[in-house]
Amino acid sequence: MDNYGPESFGALNAEEYDDLHDPGTTDQAVDLLFGLFGASDVLELAIGTGRIALPLARRGVRISGIEGSPLMVDGLRAKPGGTDIPVVIGDMADGRSFEPFEAPFDHAFLVFNTLFNLTSQEAQVRCFGHTAARLRPGGLFVIETFVPDHARLAETQRVETKRLDIEQVWLEAAVHDPIAQTLDMQRIRITKDGTRLVPLPMRYAFPAEIDLMAQLAGLRLRDRWGGWDKQALTATSGMHISVYEKL
Repeated sequence: MDNYGPESFGALNAEEYDDLHDPGTTDQAVDLLFGLFGASDVLELAIGTGRIALPLARRGVRISGIEGSPLMVDGLRAKPGGTDIPVVIGDMADGRSFEPFEAPFDHAFLVFNTLFNLTSQEAQVRCFGHTAARLRPGGLFVIETFVPDHARLAETQRVETKRLDIEQVWLEAAVHDPIAQTLDMQRIRITKDGTRLVPLPMRYAFPAEIDLMAQLAGLRLRDRWGGWDKQALTATSGMHISVYEKL
């Protein structure tokens, strides 16, 4: 999607991000991540407004972040404890974004499908490589993404109604490229006050491809679950939590 960069998601969504993008799994995610990390030095990629970082910090995790959008970081800074978290504004697929952190990290994580906001396989591979390079031996890199749905991916384009009532209609239009594994989406909100467009390009990857990205970066798959409650990953799972360990 032309003119869409690392800062674009925040520029389009930061003002209402916390209200519209709560997956309802925050407490479970924080519990599982703290169980894996303990009170260690941790890097969150795409830290956003601190949905996960702030409760982890309150438990004693020494957390730092990389975030593409200054506006999202403004949202983090406005919350209690948000000014205490070091954040670099940068692209998580660019090695220069990791350079300000002098010491290696014990662990790292990337949640809520944000790996797929990197819209090429090359960028996703680079993200894995730069992250792994900043981990201590034995360090963990935890990823949360949706599992692509084969049935939905059979379509090359679609339009869905996401919300409909007497005052508004929210639509989502998408064009799918099955070769590049990309989805160019436009979320259209029509209300009595006018129309708002919120674009979102994504490049999805299946778990096996993500495993290969990890392997290229010197990581091995240690655990995989179908949710933050550690339920088994099955053919019907809509998401996966994958834990990679640095060799």
